[in-house]
Amino acid sequence: MIRSMTGFARVRKTTEDGEIVLSVKSLNHRGLDLHFHLPVVFDAFENAMRETLKHKVARGHVDIRVVWHPVRSTGFTGLNRPLLDTYLAGFREAARQYGIAGEPDLNAALRVPGMFNDTEDTEVSPAVQAALMAALEEALEELNAFRAREGAQLASLMLERNQAIVSSAESLETLRLGAIQAFENRLTERLAELLRGAAVEPQRLTQEAAILADRSDIGEEIARLKIHSGQLQQLLEGGTETGKKIDFLLQEMNRETNTILSKSTSLGETGMEITNLGVAIKSDIEKIREQALNLE
Repeated sequence: MIRSMTGFARVRKTTEDGEIVLSVKSLNHRGLDLHFHLPVVFDAFENAMRETLKHKVARGHVDIRVVWHPVRSTGFTGLNRPLLDTYLAGFREAARQYGIAGEPDLNAALRVPGMFNDTEDTEVSPAVQAALMAALEEALEELNAFRAREGAQLASLMLERNQAIVSSAESLETLRLGAIQAFENRLTERLAELLRGAAVEPQRLTQEAAILADRSDIGEEIARLKIHSGQLQQLLEGGTETGKKIDFLLQEMNRETNTILSKSTSLGETGMEITNLGVAIKSDIEKIREQALNLE
């Protein structure tokens, strides 16, 4: 299914050693941009997590956050006693040297980074690593389900705009059939006035007018616009990674519409109707482009 690039998922996994809370948040980005926020004890698993993500997510700015709550035994078995001894000794030495009365604050001492070093320095068991990777897989499934739901909504809106473009292109075809003949007749009359009295064969005059009228014909542009519109519909209904492909198609559709608008200036009142339709098509293309920026 077609997917957006925005989504969020959070998973909890409990092991005998503790609890893992893993969250994944994705936002729009031109490529795949991964950012990991892991406890030090999980740093060794980043490469494995990165490879898993690359197989599940194609585009987006993705933040992966892991919180680790280890199971502690009773007492202070995780206390970094050498660090606490150094802290207390340093406090008392400074108090003595500078003549400051007071006792160290144990609460402040226990907040010193590294004072409880068992969560940072102790290697986790294979069961914890397995739980971490399982949590990542589950979170990515939830993330992609979220992104697929949003992608379906975006695709529906884009298909509506694309259908409006098709309708406008069909109206352009109807106008074109009457515009070219009227343009050719007007050119023939105008050239006859300008060349009045000159030795120009009527057949040659008609041929030149037909050539000029053909240069103002928008038939090829309309045909290519409809082809691109059909390709766009196939992409939106086919799913997979579509964002970049859609952007290219929209550029081509916009180019054809600009050409139609440039040719319509010489088609009189019919040209004004063609211009209005061209402007409406460009508006629909831009609205599709805005939505396509959110697609994977």
